[in-house]
Amino acid sequence: MATATLLMSATARLRDRRVEVARRACATRTVRDALVSVAGLIGGPVTNQAGEEVGRVVDLVARLYGPDPYPPITGLIIRIGRRRAFVRAGKVERVLTGQVRLRTARVDLREFNRRPGEALLARDVMDHQLVDVDGVQVTRAADLYLAPLADRTVLVGVDVSLPTLLRRLGPRRWQVRPTPDRVLDWQSVAPFGEQATHGPAEVRLRASRSALHQLRPADLADILEDLGRHERQQLLGWLEPEHAADALEEMEPAELENLLREVPPEHAARLVDEMEPDEAADALRDLDPGERETLLARMPAPEAAELRTLLTHREGTAGGAMTTLLVTARPAQTIAQVRAELAAQAEHRTDIDAVTVIDEDGRLLGDLPLFDLAVAEDTALVADLVAWLAQFGPPVAVPPDTRLAEAADRLVAARASSLLVVDDTGRPLGRVLADDILDSLLPERGRLHFRRLLK
Repeated sequence: MATATLLMSATARLRDRRVEVARRACATRTVRDALVSVAGLIGGPVTNQAGEEVGRVVDLVARLYGPDPYPPITGLIIRIGRRRAFVRAGKVERVLTGQVRLRTARVDLREFNRRPGEALLARDVMDHQLVDVDGVQVTRAADLYLAPLADRTVLVGVDVSLPTLLRRLGPRRWQVRPTPDRVLDWQSVAPFGEQATHGPAEVRLRASRSALHQLRPADLADILEDLGRHERQQLLGWLEPEHAADALEEMEPAELENLLREVPPEHAARLVDEMEPDEAADALRDLDPGERETLLARMPAPEAAELRTLLTHREGTAGGAMTTLLVTARPAQTIAQVRAELAAQAEHRTDIDAVTVIDEDGRLLGDLPLFDLAVAEDTALVADLVAWLAQFGPPVAVPPDTRLAEAADRLVAARASSLLVVDDTGRPLGRVLADDILDSLLPERGRLHFRRLLK
């Protein structure tokens, strides 16, 4: 728990520093004067070279998904009388505060046709949900800020402050002025909704993953819980199934239950199949029997059979909380061989804190903590390490019907981070981790997963 607290504290300090850097950057007069508010442009005049008004701004078009870190403005949609026309960015001389000046007196009245990768900033992005990757939260765009870059105008930031929403409700002279007190750099944003549905799928996917891959599973879980249903489906579609499954393991049970009901059964079954066995069994246990069977029927037969076995154990018992993922070793193996087998299980590292030693009949002989494996000589035999650890007492093991409160007492007495679950012949069935016991005994605290914070 102390490690988790330190990690969360360090993460919070890092985010605070990022926010402070962004605040200071936007506080300089030079940066403030260069920013142009998209909300302030909507409804503003579009003038020609002579300063004569030719129309009013309806929206701005930007290429959100492309090679540029900051999306360039590719054109304007303007209203001329009762018609709407599209003006290419090449015909725009300057985008100013509250108005746009064209470099030509002629305006092509052709209708706007969206091109791949383009989005309408006011309609598709402003007031829609976004993920602040640095701050690890779901937020909404109160305003968008543009800035000149070489010969182009680009989207550089997202304003998420409440005062900006109030500014937009005020008189026109207030609306046009940027108020960049809380602005997110566009590169730290993952958009959702309409703004994320246009453009080549592979480009959208790459752009979204580039922002989201930095997030830990626990952060993604928080975001999944905060997103609306449609946006949640988008995020799940962007993530690799194994990455999404890691996040699902960190969700609150009620939220996870709702999510599994929302997604198509085939997708839900794939996600559950990618979860660790104990987490998958917990998720299925919360569903109705019919819903549970629907998902199990869509999983590979071996994985479904394993989960059905886990589901036979009652909730609140060691068998009901255990994971069947075990790394086993034989006495004649060397420590180097065991380490190689551990390396092959790297993707499950948060569910492995020891290696179970069994005899030829599969009965428990010992349980080797990872620390002891790390400091042992490569050429040493597993049998020798088991014999050395025997002086400290037998491995901690309980029957599957042991109540978790009793298992917790055994765990504390042994000063261990997990305990084995064995059948009546002494054969290991699985392992119960300390965080799973805490989740069960302290439900009002939510899912702790203090070991998985390192994931």
